[in-house]
Amino acid sequence: MSALDGAVVAVAGAAGPAGRATLLRLAEAGATVVASDADAARLAEAVDAARYAHGGATVTGDTVDLLDLEAARAWADRTEKEFGRIDGLVHLVGGWRGSASFAETDLGDWDVLEDLLIRTVQHTSLAFQDGLQRSGNGRYLLISAAGASKPTAGNAAYASAKAAAEAWTLALGDAFRKAGGEEGPRAAAAILVVKALVHDAMRAERPSAKFAGFTDVKELAEAIAGVWERPAEEVNGNRLWLTEKP
Repeated sequence: MSALDGAVVAVAGAAGPAGRATLLRLAEAGATVVASDADAARLAEAVDAARYAHGGATVTGDTVDLLDLEAARAWADRTEKEFGRIDGLVHLVGGWRGSASFAETDLGDWDVLEDLLIRTVQHTSLAFQDGLQRSGNGRYLLISAAGASKPTAGNAAYASAKAAAEAWTLALGDAFRKAGGEEGPRAAAAILVVKALVHDAMRAERPSAKFAGFTDVKELAEAIAGVWERPAEEVNGNRLWLTEKP
């Protein structure tokens, strides 16, 4: 039996290709999946696709303003109240802004990315921490990019925002470690690191592209599901690399 059988997992940023693949994989593993996204129409399509692929699976969708801490807390509380537990938060909220050179960096890009890549991590982690702690096998998973560890000139804002999100997630992992005491953490916060993601539509658009080092969204979804199969102490506070370290 899968470690996710009967688990309740929330997925933030669920309407994109990575979100769709993750909803499908979690539903396949027997989890109840509670999805959110800012785009209600795309979210409904993603939720329907996961439901139809796995008949009988409980997959729900809700548009939640993750830039509002109280809205994030309400989502976490509502989920735990409705389903009796919360065993995971998968953070897939993304976005990218870059420039041709360091000198051409637009600080307006930082403002956008701070909200998308940092604020949403802060709010979801604060909202879900207690519920994940109560789970006994809770997981907070951040999807990050290798560029956070080796920023390039044109990616200053993006890499810095990702690095801040990683630091915040590792701080949550330290909170789980301290709460576990001598017995070890009962929940884990971990970072899955990719170079970039690729999906079938991208390959169809660019059939001659090699996408070297990219992680397929289905492979990412498999790695996400696999984190629940590993002990909390093994993954807590760690970066799990799905690409070569820079």
